[in-house]
Amino acid sequence: MKIGTLDLGQRPVLLAPMEDVTDIGFRLLCRRLGASMVYSEFVAADALVRFVGKSLEKLTVCEAERPVAIQIYGKDPVAMRDAAQIVVERAHPDVLDINFGCPVKRVAGKGAGAGLLQDVPRMLEIARAVVEAVDVPVTAKTRLGWDEGHKIIVPLAEQLQDTGIQALTIHGRTRAQMYTGEADWSLIGEVKQNPRMRIPIIGNGDIDSGAAACEAFDRYGVDAVMIGRATFGRPWIFKEVHDALHGADHEVDGVVPSEYAPMTPDWKLDVLKEQVRQSVERIDEHRGILHVRRHLAASPLFKGIPNFRSTRIAMLRADTVEELFDIMEQVRPQLPLREGGEA
Repeated sequence: MKIGTLDLGQRPVLLAPMEDVTDIGFRLLCRRLGASMVYSEFVAADALVRFVGKSLEKLTVCEAERPVAIQIYGKDPVAMRDAAQIVVERAHPDVLDINFGCPVKRVAGKGAGAGLLQDVPRMLEIARAVVEAVDVPVTAKTRLGWDEGHKIIVPLAEQLQDTGIQALTIHGRTRAQMYTGEADWSLIGEVKQNPRMRIPIIGNGDIDSGAAACEAFDRYGVDAVMIGRATFGRPWIFKEVHDALHGADHEVDGVVPSEYAPMTPDWKLDVLKEQVRQSVERIDEHRGILHVRRHLAASPLFKGIPNFRSTRIAMLRADTVEELFDIMEQVRPQLPLREGGEA
């Protein structure tokens, strides 16, 4: 699949942009585990044009994580245009993505993100302004529509294509659904099968296994899939999907070093420890541990361990890397299926 001249190979699998999750450390880890391209946390255009420090920090990119996309959001075409130019000048991303899909109230409720599904003319104006402002491929991410009665994605996809975007990611839910219920891939497939669509279509929503990724490609014909919440506490999902799509013998570059074979529960524990290390190295010990706690709390690796609640609490209360790793090593002998297979 190509976005402009950027070739992501056959059946690429992408890391979704997620606020307070897809920082540079997590992106690097997911790339090592098989993600074909990674996306930054979304960045507010209004903050970028005011040169707010925390927003500018989100533009930090390193060569090892490329190809990388930076995602911006906003409701004002001029601010979005100017922000796009700042992103390209400072970060030199391989792709610039526009967020037309965030459903949270503080974004959509103010007319940005998925809020633009209620103002398609403005959405298209923003897309055109960004496309004309930069010389890197511009893509967009959106949803099926505002609610069940307004699933507009099929005609909207054509309209967005006409603005000059070079790929479209579709989350198979409406804004009203937020993240509940099941993603509707039938409409994603309908967009892909539309003979007037020329740009790549990336499917997003409920890709939580290799089997789900294979179905997305085989049944709905998408050009790529994007994985979001299923990466929480499970960054190795990219290797799972990679192996399902290409075979376990097809190497993933830079898989996390471990004395254990990849995909065993012991190796997965080492992956989580590597995630902690990277977070701490890029921030500091206290904030780095805080940042990664949601992943530890959500990880399926620890499911099935008897009476794990007190251990989980201790893990989430650990203040130092040494203390946290001591607890994780105490858990190691209890990991299910220690000889291999899915934990």
